[in-house]
Order: sequence, then C-alpha cells, then structure tokens
Amino acid sequence: MDYSFLDYEVIARLGAIPIEARQPMLGNAAGRHRSPLRGSSVEFAEYRKYVQGDDTRRLDWKAYARSDRYYIKEYEADTNLRAYMFVDTSGSMEFSFDSTTKVEFARKLAATLAYLTVDQGDATGLSLCNEKTHLEIPPRRKASHLQKIFKSLNDIKPKGETGLVQGLHDIAEKIGSRAMIVVFSDFFCDIDELTDALQHLRHKKHDVTLFHLMDPQEIDFKFERPHRFVDMEDNSSVVAEPTIIADEYREAVQEFLEEVKTSAHDANVAYRLIRTDENYEDILSEFLLDRVPKGGKG
Repeated sequence: MDYSFLDYEVIARLGAIPIEARQPMLGNAAGRHRSPLRGSSVEFAEYRKYVQGDDTRRLDWKAYARSDRYYIKEYEADTNLRAYMFVDTSGSMEFSFDSTTKVEFARKLAATLAYLTVDQGDATGLSLCNEKTHLEIPPRRKASHLQKIFKSLNDIKPKGETGLVQGLHDIAEKIGSRAMIVVFSDFFCDIDELTDALQHLRHKKHDVTLFHLMDPQEIDFKFERPHRFVDMEDNSSVVAEPTIIADEYREAVQEFLEEVKTSAHDANVAYRLIRTDENYEDILSEFLLDRVPKGGKG
C-alpha cells in the first residue's frame, strides 16, 4: 500500500544522517549506540581488578608488568536503539486553517523517523492516544513491522480530549529499558501535569524529544472579522471580534509556548516548536544533525 505521508526521496536524503541516541541505550541486539553496560567492544572504557571467573584473554599484561596486579580491560558495549513515536490523537490535532493539519504533519514526521530507524538496523514502535484510546505497537527491527506502523498512522482519526499526560505516564512504566521517545502533540494540557509526566520519563532514563506542533494561525491569530471559535476537543464555542482580543490572545499563546518549553527544559527533555507550514524535511534534518556527537561518535 502506498501512503501519501511517505516521500522516499526525502527518506533517501535523510538516510545519510544517522539517528544517534543522546545517552547510553539498552537494547536486545548489537548495534551502533553506547550502552551503560560493560562488555567487549572497540572503544576502551576503563580498567578494573581481575576477579575469579573473568575471561583471562582480557587481562592487560602491560598493566600487570607495571603494578604486579591483574587488571581487566573494559570497553563501551554498543547496543541497538529502541525508538517510540508517540502521537497525540486528540481532537485539536485535526485543526488546520489553510495549511496541513497538525496530525497530518505528525504522520509525516513520525513515519519518516520510523522508517529511518528501522533502515539503520534499530527498532521502532508507535503509541497513539486520546482520552479513551491508547494504541501501542512495541518496537521491532523488521522492515515488515513498518507496515503495521504506517497503517496505524494512516488510520488516525483525531477526536475527544487529550489523554497525553496519562499516556506518557503509561509508557514510562511499560518500557522496561532506556529508549528514545519522540512526542508529537500540541500540548493542550495542564502544564504542571505535563512536567510530572516528563520527569517520570527522564527518571526512567529515556531520551525524550517534544515536537510541539502548532498551526500558524494558532500563533499569529491573523483574523480580520468576527468568527465563531470552536474547541475541537469538547465542541464548546464562542463568537469573538479578533481585533479586540488579538493582543491578549497572542500574549496568552506566547506564555503557553514558553511554559511548555520551560517544562521540557526543567525535565532535561529536548524541545522543538514546529509550525505546520514549515518544511518537514528541514525539521528532521536539523533534529538528526543536532544529535550527532560533535567531533565524531561519543
């Protein structure tokens, strides 16, 4: 099946940039990413004293000659990355004024990152949530697994209020070991509760990035005549004169954006504000390049 949110020319160009973990990962197969565990690999980590049962082939005889003591060489073990694409499917994600809806933009970003992750030999999974539904597809490394992810993304029908915060708490508890979690949402939720959820994820040592998706009109508010504004999550509405409320609205939105950004910063979580009229290839290219260790792999 062909999916309109996949552009294979974009994928080919982005494929030249590796997806790197920002911190040591734990996986179930050998890979390119640093692990917090010690083992046999290419990069030397440190020495430790020999204990009975250690592999004598890893004894450092030069260290023995200097100190008359047995030492074992330990190395940074490499492992594979497990990535989760977490997409908010609440009603507000369906909003669009005259550009791509937020959920359509999230599809492109999540699907492309999922493809790139599996293509480099790592595992990817998907979580979708609104107030009532939390679909979770565990990460797998097989290319055939991507079809299940793409179909689930394709079938999204945003509705209802957000269940983002509880969904993040759930996934923090369900994921047994460190993973990269990329969240796609407009974050229309209680900010204090969001902060608690992000700190829960970081307490579990996950590598978390927030993609804060906003329609340009939600930020710029360039309406020129009276409009009926409808809440897409609870369907409540209000008629307002934009010229009267514009300044107050923009100030409130900027305060909201700053609160979400501060919440991410306080939890040591990466944050990116995304307008849905931006070029998604540029967004992903910058995201991937920012994660490449400066001066090479580290």
